[in-house]
Amino acid sequence: MSDPTVRALRLLSLLQTHQFWSGPELAERLSVSQRTLRRDFDRLRELGYRISAAPGVTGGYRLEASSALPPLLVDEDEAVAIAVGLRTAALHGLTDGEQTSLRALAKLEQVLPRNLRRRVNALQTHTMPAAWGEQPRVAADVLAQLALACRDQERVRFRYTARTGEESSRLVEPHSLVPQGHRWYLIAWDITRDDWRLFRIDRLEDLRRTGVRAQPRQLPTEDAAQFLNSALSATSDRYEMLLRLYMDRDRFEARFRHWGRGAFESQKGVMDWNIQGSTPEELLAYLFWLPEDVEWELHSDDPEVRSAAMRFRDRLDRAFQD
Repeated sequence: MSDPTVRALRLLSLLQTHQFWSGPELAERLSVSQRTLRRDFDRLRELGYRISAAPGVTGGYRLEASSALPPLLVDEDEAVAIAVGLRTAALHGLTDGEQTSLRALAKLEQVLPRNLRRRVNALQTHTMPAAWGEQPRVAADVLAQLALACRDQERVRFRYTARTGEESSRLVEPHSLVPQGHRWYLIAWDITRDDWRLFRIDRLEDLRRTGVRAQPRQLPTEDAAQFLNSALSATSDRYEMLLRLYMDRDRFEARFRHWGRGAFESQKGVMDWNIQGSTPEELLAYLFWLPEDVEWELHSDDPEVRSAAMRFRDRLDRAFQD
């Protein structure tokens, strides 16, 4: 093994598989002299790897933790395991860690050979973590490709299905990927519409990178999270209902915490909570979280909300009939 670079990588791989290696063992594995082996160790140390040498029968060369993270070498099975883990973390929610997982996934998918990518896809398809309720499915490779496009400021094309069911072809300049709950959203500049747009990634199909770079654009909000919240508020909260709870403010805040933002004490011991949602059924779901010993009232002038509440009441009556 005459190439110093190839030999250094092979030496690093050996050091990562065992805690200790003797000099003669390593020299034999690499088919080099002890002098050449010491030079290879010096090359690795220059790259930031801390390698110690301990004398004696139980001693040997050892790879230690560094003050900064040096490049890591992994074999094929380890690469597949890491990719599957990153995909699961990105899709199913590490608290405050989705973006970190997605950046790491994009880097790994960029260099993953095709045969290993097929293994990752197969494992991801057949190892789905349990989740409450039916959640929209997002392909991890689509997330990875969009993350790369955001990083490289590269235009992409895709077909998009709006909430109304209308399909369209889009050419956009991706800016950010933002998760909320079990959904992922793309914030991008829509070239055809000459404006910023928000796209749910599970409604996106036939993604294609164009290879065309775009100039950086400034979001109209302070950051991507604020843009997402503003866009969702403008498009999703079509229905509203006033929920009046006969409980004091302290108890209300202790019970609902940040979920009860916007509620106010209309009179002593009475909290008025204006609830908004994309469907009448979404509003009614709040009722399941109310304390059993608290009296409450519903107020809405929307006939759709009132009709949904009546239908739900009738369904409960029928369900509990003897």
